[in-house]
Amino acid sequence: MDSPIEAAVHRNFNFLRRGVNDDVIHLHKQRELKMKLVPVLDAEDHIIEIINLEKYRTKLPIDAVLMAGGKGERLRPLTEKTPKPLIKIGDKCIIDYNIDSLISYGLNHISVTVNYLREQIEEHFSVPRDGVEINTVREPKYLGTIGSIKFVETFYNDTILVMNSDLFTNIDYEDFYLHFTQNNADMSVAAVPYVVKVPYGVFNLEGREIKGVTEKPTISYYANAGIYLIKKERLDLIPENEFFNATDFMDLLIEKGYKVIRYPISGYWIDIGQHDELERAREIVKHVYK
Repeated sequence: MDSPIEAAVHRNFNFLRRGVNDDVIHLHKQRELKMKLVPVLDAEDHIIEIINLEKYRTKLPIDAVLMAGGKGERLRPLTEKTPKPLIKIGDKCIIDYNIDSLISYGLNHISVTVNYLREQIEEHFSVPRDGVEINTVREPKYLGTIGSIKFVETFYNDTILVMNSDLFTNIDYEDFYLHFTQNNADMSVAAVPYVVKVPYGVFNLEGREIKGVTEKPTISYYANAGIYLIKKERLDLIPENEFFNATDFMDLLIEKGYKVIRYPISGYWIDIGQHDELERAREIVKHVYK
């Protein structure tokens, strides 16, 4: 008991350094080592945070903005008095699956843009969620699928995740982020496979001349999943107070020579826009969220 503490301390321990870009990669390795608590140190080796890997999957340096201003007209009469993000799937609202998933990936700067029946969503997030304060941002008019992001006053990270609030998905946000940074992209668009089966023989043409026939081909496409990672500085290109969709933003970035890439989602994804999609999500919840 008379020995100095430095004789007992373990100096060669695993830790993260605040502000180092590859923290996420290191966390991934520490999770594989079955570590439960990972300290984060500042430049002077003071512990400024301890990441609990039993509670969080990782700690992503991302701000998130969820678009929740739409009227959800295709889900009427359910949305006549309830905004679509607050419709229940199982025992939780649609938007809460997304919020809880983002928090599990270590995000603590989350904004929700609101318009239609906005008071209900504001009341829903009036209390912090698992210690994270959800910032609701009023959209003064309908500004498309990304235009309202201009009303978020402050971003704390250099990477911004933008997504529709009515999605039901188990996308791996850590893999999405690593793919984005490793490709040094300006924007990454999450995509889902969409298969078209043609029930007829299709001509292979050169002008009017038939060169062959392909019988009942299956054509695979990738469809926009409504989830985006964007470098913060590129948001300056979005016009102020104008109706502007995420697809308009993609086109603008491509036109200006910026790098826009695709990230394929390997898990499940449902865009809850119609009643049959809502029922599909409710069926998945019965088996996945027990």
